[in-house]
Amino acid sequence: MNLYDRVMRQLNQVADLMNLDPDVQKILSETASEVVVNFPVRMDDGRVEVLTGYRVQHNNVLGPFMGGLRYHQAVDVDNIRALAIRMTWKRSMIGIPFGAAMGGIQIDPRMVTAEELERITRRFTYSLGTNIGPEYDIPCPEMGTNPQIMAWILDTYLSTVPPQERNRCKHVVVGKPLALGGCPGREKAAGQGLVFLLERWASDRGFDLSGATFFVQGYGNVGSWTARLLCRRGARLVAVEDASGAMANPDGIDAEELAAHVRRNGLISGFANASPLGHEAFLKTKADVFIPAALETQITEETAPLLDVKVMAELANSPTDEEGDAILRARGIEVLPDILCNSGALIVFYLEWLQNRRSETWTLDDVDERLKRTILGAYDNVLQTAKKHATDLRTAAHVLGFSRLENVYKKRGIFP
Repeated sequence: MNLYDRVMRQLNQVADLMNLDPDVQKILSETASEVVVNFPVRMDDGRVEVLTGYRVQHNNVLGPFMGGLRYHQAVDVDNIRALAIRMTWKRSMIGIPFGAAMGGIQIDPRMVTAEELERITRRFTYSLGTNIGPEYDIPCPEMGTNPQIMAWILDTYLSTVPPQERNRCKHVVVGKPLALGGCPGREKAAGQGLVFLLERWASDRGFDLSGATFFVQGYGNVGSWTARLLCRRGARLVAVEDASGAMANPDGIDAEELAAHVRRNGLISGFANASPLGHEAFLKTKADVFIPAALETQITEETAPLLDVKVMAELANSPTDEEGDAILRARGIEVLPDILCNSGALIVFYLEWLQNRRSETWTLDDVDERLKRTILGAYDNVLQTAKKHATDLRTAAHVLGFSRLENVYKKRGIFP
């Protein structure tokens, strides 16, 4: 099953469990619009490449579309569609007034120069035209994109609107550099949100997170920030894996030093203070917490039996398939699902959008306090839903999100 098929299956299973209104189920099964643009870009050597970009807008009943832009060689419309649909569920579950979209370009950003990447981004933005807008559809960073790319999108979009409107359109993208209206704490937001959740999870179980051991799959911005924040609270990082391989040190890996190494070299390979490790041995690492923060579908029927942890906290999108999930439940390994764990970035993107829209500036403490209140409120609501339906946290999070969407549609009705 590809990711889209899995999402549809998950939607139907949760709908059956909660007796979701069939009409609402039909609406949630389809996207509102799907934009595909083919655009030419001149490369540094003078040749012209024609690239394909996507923007899939799933649902905006709760508010404007908002969603990431992914630059990756595996991008296709099914994948983008699935991510957009899941983003709708997540926004509803968290309780922020946004709909969901997702977009991307099928390129490997590491294989083009900075100048080519800028031209690709600006031409893609121009090709999207009015399919994005500050009160309509707001792009944000995702895999392969970053604040600089958001800055290029902002500048290109603003050049297409009348001069007197430009200062009122700065919230057309979020995840921008601080100098352009970005939000304090944005880079660490996903990791910070997860740390807040793990602290609550540990407190509820009388477990001391200080001194706990953990390992991380993926050491990009999200994975590295999570590791650094957990280590600052006394936890010990014992293994790491990324595209270049895995490494371990039972005495602890310095998360700050490893992050600096990755900033210099791009990957964890070559880091001196840890020993190389095979993929299977990495997954067998005995620890308290496992944090998958890489690609989809990493924990499957084949890999779930290898884990030896108390809890798995999913930072990647859909890192666990249905068979892997069932195995983890049967083995008594708790799962904090991705729909909750990686929502910290979404919350802070919403806070950035609010600040830009109001022409306000908030401090890091302001942002962290709002992030903590929002994500822990969502966690409490998911726990209550899990008890009510006697189900796991992943299913409960989806039930909560679907219930809110169902309620809105029932109140608004269907035009005409």
